Amino acid sequence: FLLCLEYPQVGVCCGFLLNQHYNPAFVSLQMMKHAWDNYKRYAWGLNELKPISKQGHSSNLFGNIQGATIVDALDTLFIMEMKEEFKEAKEWVEKNLDFNVNAEISVFEVNIRFVGGLLSAYYLSGEEVFRKKAVELGEKLLPAFNTPTGIPWALLNIKSGIGRNWPWASGGSSILAEFGTLHLEFVHLSHLSGNPVFAEKVMNIRKVLNRLDKPEGLYPNYLNPSSGQWGQHHVSIGGLGDSFYEYLLKAWLMSDKTDEDGKKMYYDAVQAIETHLIRKSSGGLTYIAEWKGGLLEHKMGHLTCFAGGMFALGADGAPSDKTGHHIELGAEIARTCHESYDRTRMKLGPEAFRFDGGVEAIATRQNEKYYILRPEVIETYMYMWRLTHDPKYREWGWEAVEALEKHCRVDGGYSGLRDVYNNHESHDDVQQSFFLSETLKYLYLLFSEDDLLPFEHWVFNTEAHPLPVLHKDDGNKEENQK
Repeated sequence: FLLCLEYPQVGVCCGFLLNQHYNPAFVSLQMMKHAWDNYKRYAWGLNELKPISKQGHSSNLFGNIQGATIVDALDTLFIMEMKEEFKEAKEWVEKNLDFNVNAEISVFEVNIRFVGGLLSAYYLSGEEVFRKKAVELGEKLLPAFNTPTGIPWALLNIKSGIGRNWPWASGGSSILAEFGTLHLEFVHLSHLSGNPVFAEKVMNIRKVLNRLDKPEGLYPNYLNPSSGQWGQHHVSIGGLGDSFYEYLLKAWLMSDKTDEDGKKMYYDAVQAIETHLIRKSSGGLTYIAEWKGGLLEHKMGHLTCFAGGMFALGADGAPSDKTGHHIELGAEIARTCHESYDRTRMKLGPEAFRFDGGVEAIATRQNEKYYILRPEVIETYMYMWRLTHDPKYREWGWEAVEALEKHCRVDGGYSGLRDVYNNHESHDDVQQSFFLSETLKYLYLLFSEDDLLPFEHWVFNTEAHPLPVLHKDDGNKEENQK
């Protein structure tokens, strides 16, 4: 009952407690409270939580920067009106969030989680500390662009300013999804700081890409920042490629539909994807294959499942005869991804699933059977619900809630799973920061009214951090809060 008094915004939650009439938005808020309270209890100030071990978890993606879960969760706390939790998170940011560390970080991960999280918290709350911290961190990321082409390094020591690429990347290349997923945040950094350098850096990436020939109109995943040439001709709308395409569309939407270059790049890319990568299985499931030097690998990653929502979100801007087609494409991808969940014992989807050797939407390799609390399928359900109001998307979302509660919820938080096809849970003992930032936020939005963060005013970065549309008549940096 006290929870009802504390969180009245989710509706008649006392009915849930007394009559067991489930209010799904309230349940997703409860899940957030369980995840957050346990992070606070066992890993406060550290990056992530190990919910089985009940201690902190550190990822080398963030170097010595701490507090990834706090910064990633700020806007979710605010949106869910968890006011006390938001206040304590803000106080931690004010006193403890420190970027003056001698550490090598992932430019991409720090941008989408920390810069994106701080920007969103600022726009939602108006608290100046978040704007200052976002700009400070943005300035520390700028040396990553000190390459012959201006295509940034993947890794950066934020004290020395020395960058390098992942040693496994083809021919010393930068990764398409990494350097292609800076645009939204860096445009907002320029908007809020008055310093054009941030936007200039990401617009230069566009110039480099537009000068290059694309094999069959497709963008390979690897680009050498020194030579400005493609590495291996591997193409994926999942890992290594995914959010590049998302940011082309969202850059256009965020610009109040004035970024014609972003728009053209997006719809040209979708045309090439549809021609060369999208296929239909013998069982009638539409999937997005991976392209390796002209040969298709009939595999689709969980990460690729975001594309259903992307196609639907971009339907309005497509040529008029293609609008319905893009919505239908989104619906077909959503159905395929739902099948990848439904065909497991845990009813949660594997990291990757295949369409070959007589199987459809099933993982066949042991190292692809895990689930790490990823949001992409729920993200697509949320977009499809908002854009079509077909009730099946809420039903599918509720199935995911039930599966998460049954198999991932543990006493100390939420844990990923090592094998979603197994009869018994084997937990990986990590509560990823994106579970609070993305998975739980998308669930909450799926079950909330459409006027909560409406699409005409907000775009979500690839970590689900909402950023406001920048209208042409915005006279000053504060205008977007109105």
